Amino acid sequence: MIAQVGPDQLRLPTPCADWTLHGLLRHQVSENRGFAAAAAGVTGDLRAWDQGNLGEDPYQAYLDSADAMTRAFTEDVLDRSVQIREFGFFPGRVALGMHVLDCVVHGWDVAQSIGVAYDPDADLVHYSLKVAARIPTGAPSDDRPGIPFAPAVEISAGAPALEQLLGLVGRRPTAS
Repeated sequence: MIAQVGPDQLRLPTPCADWTLHGLLRHQVSENRGFAAAAAGVTGDLRAWDQGNLGEDPYQAYLDSADAMTRAFTEDVLDRSVQIREFGFFPGRVALGMHVLDCVVHGWDVAQSIGVAYDPDADLVHYSLKVAARIPTGAPSDDRPGIPFAPAVEISAGAPALEQLLGLVGRRPTAS
């Protein structure tokens, strides 16, 4: 999906409030770098989560960061505790699930921004739907800071899994 983004599209709006496509891609690269740092055992220093420099080639920046994240999540990381941003510590397996969810949803965001079809793997969508169902929704508050997505929106119960997932994370798919 990201390979389809042209330089002239980086200023386009996205379904993510307050983010252009450039900002969304920067977020994705930052998340990849942050998850890689978490898997490597970095704790307490959240700067790794804000290193999404896109440089002259956003697609290559994304590929490099995704490669770093993939290499960092070795089998032994899945069962140990890793720090995920300001959200706290989670088993690596849970952290990886959170990242898969983020990637699936933001893939849709990118597709919406550039006007192309989005057809992610059905197993990834169903897995992401299960992960999203366990994440708190609603607006952040003093007792619930850092809610990672927009408040859920109502989607019909019979809607396809991708639309249900998007609704859980505050997106309004046009087909619903």
